[in-house]
Parts: sequence; C-alpha cells; structure tokens
Amino acid sequence: MDNSFSIKGGVSRNPAIRLSQPVNIEIGKKEHIAIVGPNGAGKSLFVGMLTGQYPLKEGNITYDFSSVQSTKVSDNVKYMAFRDSYGAADNNYYYQQRWNSQDTEATPDVCDMLGKVSYSAYQKELFELFDITSMLHKKIILLSSGELRKFQLVKALLSSPRVLIMDNPFIGLDASTRQLLLDLLQKIVNTGNVQLILVLSMLDDIPQFISHVIPVVEKTIYPKVNRRIYLESFQTSDKINNYEKLQQKIIELPYNNVDYNSEEVIRLNNVSIVYGERTILKKLDWLVSRGEKWALSGENGAGKSTLLSLVCADNPQSYACDITLFGRKRGSGESIWEIKKHIGYVSPEMHRAYLKNLPTIDIVASGLHDSIGLYKHPRPDQFAICEWWMDIFGIASYKDTPFLQLSSGEQRLALLARAFVKDPELLILDEPLHGLDTYNRRRVKKIIEAFCLRRNKTMIMVTHYERELPNIIDHHIFLKKNK
Repeated sequence: MDNSFSIKGGVSRNPAIRLSQPVNIEIGKKEHIAIVGPNGAGKSLFVGMLTGQYPLKEGNITYDFSSVQSTKVSDNVKYMAFRDSYGAADNNYYYQQRWNSQDTEATPDVCDMLGKVSYSAYQKELFELFDITSMLHKKIILLSSGELRKFQLVKALLSSPRVLIMDNPFIGLDASTRQLLLDLLQKIVNTGNVQLILVLSMLDDIPQFISHVIPVVEKTIYPKVNRRIYLESFQTSDKINNYEKLQQKIIELPYNNVDYNSEEVIRLNNVSIVYGERTILKKLDWLVSRGEKWALSGENGAGKSTLLSLVCADNPQSYACDITLFGRKRGSGESIWEIKKHIGYVSPEMHRAYLKNLPTIDIVASGLHDSIGLYKHPRPDQFAICEWWMDIFGIASYKDTPFLQLSSGEQRLALLARAFVKDPELLILDEPLHGLDTYNRRRVKKIIEAFCLRRNKTMIMVTHYERELPNIIDHHIFLKKNK
C-alpha cells in the first residue's frame, strides 16, 4: 500500500459533525498536503475523520504505517489543533489568570509539559531554533501566545510522529520565527521521515514544500490537486469584493454620546513589570493621544499582551504603575468597569477563556457589559445592535448557534463583533485576524479601517504581519524582549 490514509465512502457516525458528502480520498505516503478552505468549511471535521476522532457510520478508512514499529494511529499521527496555540485551557481557567501570579503556582513549568529531555542533536536543534531553553522553567500559563505556539510545535515534533497535522502553524509567530519554522519544515520534508499535513485558512499562502492541496468548501471534501494547479486556479477565480457600502454603514452609525472628552487616551510613565527574575517591561514611557491609530509590534514574549493588560486593568500590577487613562490617573477611585466601558478588546487570551457554549448572539452581547458570560440580559434594542454587528462581520446566520459549535475562525469573528458592539472610544485588537480565511481577513481589515474613520476613535493593533495593518495606522511602537 502506498497511501498513509485511504477513505472510501466515509460518513461520520455523529450527525452533528457530519460532512455534506461521503468522503473519498487517498493521501500518498510521500505527499505533503495542505487542507484549505474558508472558515466553517469543515476542515477540522475532515481532520477528525482522518485521525479517527470521529468514528464512521458508513464506509471505511485504512492506514499504512507498516514501516514503523507501532501501527496504532495515535502513535503515528499527531495533531496540533488551533486552540493549542493558546495552551490547554480548561474550565478552571479564567481570563485574567495569566496576570495573577498567585494563581499560577499550581500550573506546570514548560519543562514539566515537555516530559523527559533526551538531549539528542535533534532536540538541541529545536531548542535553539525556538529559544525553548529560556522558557523551560517558565510557568506554562505565563507564556505569550507566540511562545505557546513555539512550545506546542516543539512538543509535537519531539514525539517523532510519522504524520504531523498542524492547524494554521504560522499564526501567532513573529516574522523571524515564521521563517525559522518554514526552514525547519522544509528540512523535515527533505529528510523524508515525517509526512506533513497543514490545515490552512489563508487560501493564497501555501508553502512551497506542499505537493498537493485538498480543498474543503461547504462541508464537502473535493479531490486532491497539485499545489501549482490549485494556486493558478485560485488566482484566476479570486474575486476582490467591494466593501464600500459596508464601510459606509459603519461610518454613518449614530454616536452614543458617551465620549470621554480627553485629549490623552493613554499615558504610561516609567512603567516596569517584573515577574520574579524576569523583566517584561522596563521603564516604558508611552503616550497615546485621542484619534491616533497605533501598530504595536515586537518579537514573541516581548511584552505586547502584558502592556495591553495594563491598559485594560486586567493586570493587578497596573494599579502599582503610573498610568493615566482617558485623563484619569489609575487608582484615583475609578472601577475596572468604568475603565472598560470605553474600550473594545479582543485577544488570544480572550479567545482561550471563552469556553461557554452560549448562543453566539449572547457572546456578542457580553461585550456590552465586558463580561465573559452573559449575566445581564440586554434590552431588545441592544440585541438589535448585536445583530447589526454580527451582520457586519458576516455571521448573522449564526446568532442562535452555540458558540463552541462554530469553527475557530467563526468564533474569532464573533469575538470581534463583541469588541465593536458598544462603539468604543478605544479599540484594542491583539492579533485580531488569527485563524481567519483570506476573504474574512480582507473584510475585517476594511471594517477596522471604516470604524477608525469615525470621530475621535483611537486604536491599538497588534499583529506579526505587516500586510494585516489597515491603511489608517499613523503611529508605531516596537517592544524589544528583555532577556
């Protein structure tokens, strides 16, 4: 047998996770595959079928790992899912936990999670490439989203799989780390020891080492095609949508008349953040004035999310720092809710914390009162605003769908709608386009641009991709890692 995977007439047993058509696909042992498709197309359902996570009601799936010692699928196929980039959250995890040092003591260190260290040449190379040694004695919960991504990659690669399936492996990584990973994957392909299957949302960005593409559209698995043929077909059929009407609707949205009337939005004076022997921020001065649009960048672990946690008062150390927000000095009597009511915020940490299976419109509505769940029932007019923003983000049809039944990309769109729903004066977007497909990235970028054209709107956006930044950016701040 020349195929690692062969599915004939595959239909999942559970109707809730069933694809639209029976699956017929073969994946050759020497093929490196990209599974591509829009958000919600069914890519993860297909992977679940490949890995045996979703047993079949009809048809059959066969594997061939005869060239290795164990023939068990779990020993030969490792899957690194999208949520792994945020760490293993469970029901005991809460949104601000990363910033509360007293609540991290029971969490394991990176070295504990990696298990036995073999000190092989391969492991040494991985540790050096991704700077793992500096993280070994760090609590897993204190890692940035980019550092978590590096950790999960190394952990998966050290398990010596025959097939490694990676869901959007490049998200959350700074530019230099993305290139390191790309080079490493190319090297893995060249050795011939590991077969790679990448699950990609960016339909136009497929690494050169990929030999074949399996398109997934509307929960249908289409025949495998050569990478070059797929890209030529995509470039021919790609349509650049006109978002002028959508943008105009946002620009013309009535104002809520709760402006803060301060020319200074954020002022940090000589701010330092230290955890034990680690200095995250060192004597930082930063002024953000009303109406400015900032790009916040820096390598993984440089302190970008920590900085934003200070602004949003999610970090307890924010009250020990010299911080002024909307013209009011932090600690002068304002509550955390008075701070947050002017801020719209989305981040990888927030996505990680949302494990509540509420109807999606309730998730969006929770942004009205800055809660993780929906504890205060909105008025009908407030629900109408939620539906309006869901329509803007293209997810209005999912308003009654339980949040955890959405794909990761659809969840991100819902959390973005949550950030916009109260028409905030300050918009903070930490990696807002994570996991979005090519078309939704374009759409969300246009939404951000239009929103920032509204009167007195201030924005801070974090991204590791320059091309994701909207055209309205007028200021930049780059954080360097304090080693």
